[in-house]
Amino acid sequence: MSTESTPRRAGGFDIRLIIALLLGFYGLVLLVMGIGFTTEEELNRADGLNINLWAGIGMLVATAVFVVWAKLRPLVVPPSATE
Repeated sequence: MSTESTPRRAGGFDIRLIIALLLGFYGLVLLVMGIGFTTEEELNRADGLNINLWAGIGMLVATAVFVVWAKLRPLVVPPSATE
């Protein structure tokens, strides 16, 4: 074992990427529902606003923010005492 230990990045275990994955999935589902499966009755109930479409766009924007945040400022895992 060497006495030098370099810190490692969290990588795929970064909670921001997991949150981005979930938001991205649900955002994509809402976007598809808003574009292709919204009826006039649903639009009338929402005062003409396509809520699924706008919620999906908002979630995809939040996904992009989380991914950019995770890439620009990665989490650094400190080396443990046993390594």
